Amino acid sequence: MEKAKTFEELTVWQKAHRVVLGIYRATAGFPKHEIYGLTSQFRRSAVSIPANIAEGFKKRGKPDKARFMNTAQGSLEETRYYLILSRDLGYMNSSALLDDVDEVGRLLSAYTDAILSSI
Repeated sequence: MEKAKTFEELTVWQKAHRVVLGIYRATAGFPKHEIYGLTSQFRRSAVSIPANIAEGFKKRGKPDKARFMNTAQGSLEETRYYLILSRDLGYMNSSALLDDVDEVGRLLSAYTDAILSSI
């Protein structure tokens, strides 16, 4: 397998980006009183996932790269919580996006492990 030249070639970034698009679509239908609350926080945490993957991609040192992936993982878990909260508030059916978040989490862990174990 050829090494990625840009972050956009990373499967983990592509899937994280799709999660963001799904969250933007879902939150567009949230109640207007949530615009500065849940909607804003939800979108911000989701955007942070692929943004940190992208930022970490160009970092030179393994610890630096891994730190950005760890930050992305933290944002992923925050996003997972907002999916659960949105479901429990009756704002959306979050099962498909929760599955996508699980997949991104697995890929992110594997990518981080590969960074740390590379020569």
